[in-house]
Amino acid sequence: MFSNCSSLININLSNFKSQNFTNMCYIFFGCSSLNSLNLSNFNSQNVTNMCYMFSRCLSLKNLDLSNFNTQNVTCMGCMFFGCSSFNKS
Repeated sequence: MFSNCSSLININLSNFKSQNFTNMCYIFFGCSSLNSLNLSNFNSQNVTNMCYMFSRCLSLKNLDLSNFNTQNVTCMGCMFFGCSSFNKS
């Protein structure tokens, strides 16, 4: 969906409807300039695949997944590969 949007710095997804998603694979892959992302309103209860979801998000420092439901996820391979800027505090 947003894969390889390398110039994307910020995006507001607070009203994004995601309840019917089953595959979030590569959704933010390669968004190398994205620095903050709040997905606390994402409904992920039907998602089974999150592989490479945030891979190569090199500038991503803050990521809110506080309401993520991963009970049906069977693949999370390389989900955070290359995310070297996460806020560690």
